[in-house]
Amino acid sequence: MQKKKILLVEDDMALADVYFARLEMEGFDVRRVDNGEDALSSAVEFRPDLIILDVMMPKINGFDVLDTLRNTPETTNMRVILLTALSQAKDKERAEELGADDYLVKSQVVISDVVARIRHHLGLEK
Repeated sequence: MQKKKILLVEDDMALADVYFARLEMEGFDVRRVDNGEDALSSAVEFRPDLIILDVMMPKINGFDVLDTLRNTPETTNMRVILLTALSQAKDKERAEELGADDYLVKSQVVISDVVARIRHHLGLEK
């Protein structure tokens, strides 16, 4: 079976290191980038099965990345999980309006929760 591809978009290097290592350990093919601009080009080139997307990032924020992904034919159907520090209801509503598949607040989840949500969205639940 071919490994599912995940694009990890996170500008906090320490956090990205932890997630990258865990996702690889879980058997995913992971690519990581640290800004919204690279996220958009990598989404088209890497063709991930799922994108883990931070919101507050340099160059292009995660909301704008999500909006662009949803309005680009090659990426419109890619699954996107926003993983962010933003915990306000208005932020979650904006993510839903833009078409996020899931919205996780960093302070409210542990990495195993994130892995479980990834598996759920990829239909890989054990």
